[in-house]
Amino acid sequence: MYVALAPPGYLPILSRADKTAENRPSAAGGKSSYLCFQRLPARDTRLSAVVDRNVVGVVGAGQLARMMQQPAIALDVRIRLLAEDASAAAAKVIVDSTVGTPRDRDLLLQWAQRCTVVTFDHEHVPTEHIRALEAAGHLCRPGSAALVHAQDKAVMRERMQRLGVAQPRWSRVSTGDEVTEFAEAGKGFPIVLKAARGGYDGKGVWFAESAADAAAVVNAMPDEVELLAEEHVDFVRELAALVVRSPSGQQAAYPVVQSVQRDGICVEVVAPAPEITAELAVQTEQTAMRIAAELDVTGVLAVELFETADGQVLVNELAMRPHNTGHWTIDGAVTSQFENHLRAVLDLPLGSPAPRSRWAVMANILGGAPQLFDGYPHVFARDPALKVHLYGKGVRPGRKVGHVTAYGDDLDTVVERARHAAAWFRGDGG
Repeated sequence: MYVALAPPGYLPILSRADKTAENRPSAAGGKSSYLCFQRLPARDTRLSAVVDRNVVGVVGAGQLARMMQQPAIALDVRIRLLAEDASAAAAKVIVDSTVGTPRDRDLLLQWAQRCTVVTFDHEHVPTEHIRALEAAGHLCRPGSAALVHAQDKAVMRERMQRLGVAQPRWSRVSTGDEVTEFAEAGKGFPIVLKAARGGYDGKGVWFAESAADAAAVVNAMPDEVELLAEEHVDFVRELAALVVRSPSGQQAAYPVVQSVQRDGICVEVVAPAPEITAELAVQTEQTAMRIAAELDVTGVLAVELFETADGQVLVNELAMRPHNTGHWTIDGAVTSQFENHLRAVLDLPLGSPAPRSRWAVMANILGGAPQLFDGYPHVFARDPALKVHLYGKGVRPGRKVGHVTAYGDDLDTVVERARHAAAWFRGDGG
């Protein structure tokens, strides 16, 4: 766990002399490993020319934008939303909301005129529209050149390949025969097919057990949808590394976490990842920090990873916004991912990502009883230390409508507390 704190104007750097096992940060956290500092580049002075310097425009109004509001209040930062629906999660709690789609280029440009800086709740904004914002002089953080790596999986895979970052074997494909050739060149079927753009939470991803399965997916795709074939990775678990980077180049890295996915949807996150070695934790954090620097990311970068039985860690996907695997930081870290994202896009010094306790476990509430509020009496009476975050979204099966976070010194106990509360809200009885 890197704590990016340094004297004013300097960036902490892990020195070679400090890379011994006894000096590496432990999986549970611990003190910073930084011994030396590098002078930061000059801050981006474009913010200084803006009269109202604290208006952060957020494109999208889901739960991520909603959870930015609490730290924004503390920082006296105004959030200005572009919401596709007036009843969206963030629009219910943020007054300055414009209803409209970011696919409307003219509306997007007009809306951004009253923003100090523009950031994103999701990646589903046309890349060319973000470029139009930049061409009109609006600050977009992350910028279009960085964000495209989270929008387009083919672009991301090509860039990771050029950087020499470990990832699954992959190829662009457009026919069933090309998929079969790809499979036969490796370990054969099964393989994974992905839409290059537009997929999330398991959408846009297909598991092909055979050539016939692959051909069915390819043949069902509209011509404009680009497909990737990826080898099926026999992983032992999924990890995530979350880092935050400012335009000045300062970075902060949260502890590497373990995530549990079901049907492509995150259901649980354990921070830090249990039994991860100090060497692997440092290596994974350094990889994430390198990707953030190479892509010139501003704000949160989440790197989703596969850990294999032979000790490899392979990059699966990137996200350039606050991420589900970082929700535990609201209650479990000194500075949440949401506050650090706001600090980063405003080019303010980043806060400490140090964990507040030995373990933190976040469990998503997926679906649930029609009235989630009715779950409060039981979960609060049973566990007064539990933290609950509901998103103000309509309940339907499998939908992320909130999350709970438990923290403490005994992992088994913390896991049980989080799972029980999430199950109770779902109506499973806990």
